[in-house]
Amino acid sequence: MQDDHDDTDTPGWDAINAALAPLYAGQEPRHFGTALPYTLGGQDPLDGISVYWADAPVPHWHYITYGFSELYAKESDDPAISGYGFELTFRLAAEAGERADSTPPVWPMNLLQNLARYVFSSGNVFEDGHHLNANGPIALETDTRLCHLAFIADPQLPARDTANGHLQFLQLVGLTDQEMEAVKRWSTRGVLQALLPAMPLWISDLHRGNLLDDPALAGQMQAGSQREGSSTGMLFIETLDWRQQAGVTTLVLGAGQVPSVCELLPLRLRHGKSLELASRERHWEFTPPAAGETAEVGTDRAHWPLDEAGLQALAGVRAERGTYPVSAALHFEVVPTCLRDAKGEVIRQIG
Repeated sequence: MQDDHDDTDTPGWDAINAALAPLYAGQEPRHFGTALPYTLGGQDPLDGISVYWADAPVPHWHYITYGFSELYAKESDDPAISGYGFELTFRLAAEAGERADSTPPVWPMNLLQNLARYVFSSGNVFEDGHHLNANGPIALETDTRLCHLAFIADPQLPARDTANGHLQFLQLVGLTDQEMEAVKRWSTRGVLQALLPAMPLWISDLHRGNLLDDPALAGQMQAGSQREGSSTGMLFIETLDWRQQAGVTTLVLGAGQVPSVCELLPLRLRHGKSLELASRERHWEFTPPAAGETAEVGTDRAHWPLDEAGLQALAGVRAERGTYPVSAALHFEVVPTCLRDAKGEVIRQIG
């Protein structure tokens, strides 16, 4: 349905429309609103999602959210930022036979609302350069190889200042396992810029293969990682817990996240950078060791300096159920990761 609102009390909403107007002059978007507002007990945090059709550079749908930023009267205490400071966008390559008058696929809207539920429930925000593992195809019940999401500034929607504060448009980009491994070893922006000639406007195509099968592109990724290390400062993970007993802290991780954590820690800490693990409830930060610095472990947040001996011990940690010593004071406990379908039923177990 189309949005229908009073222009006098929706400065944030109008700012989004104003950003889109030059890009889609004359086109009325398909706007999908939320029947029951989240504040009144509804299940969808976003007020709505607009979808536009674009013919170039290849036919695709462009999804834009309304609701991460402040759409109506200013309510937050920070005058510089509108709400969470961003809206999400997503570009999806059109299927054969789809046209401007076709009905856009619904699954990206479910994906965007799921991401909103995470942000609204945890308070964790997405930023340019972030990425996450979708734990399966980004479009459920498809055989697409795109199982990861990267966040990058939308190339056609620059950040802007609004009456409610600063607003940025972050685009979701679907990536394969191999492409995401390259992102973790290097950087989201480095990888996506290198892939741009093969993925114009970072349009996600569910039917494409792995772009790093091209040796030249794979070589660019390896060179960038060796030159700059990893810029991945935070991993959003589902399973994150810890306990302390008899002088030993046990960090509990899901088997699905263990390979990424163990690969990224050396690429961050050996370059003098920290790595933060974040779940809905907890944050754990690994840092390079500094003189006089000690570990601090609280209920919801923890800070742990990890030295070179600890980094070398990561080679013995496997994505299999079990407990693995990283140092005398720190152990990793690996528990199975369960992949679930849209109904919440387990379809596969890792570890």
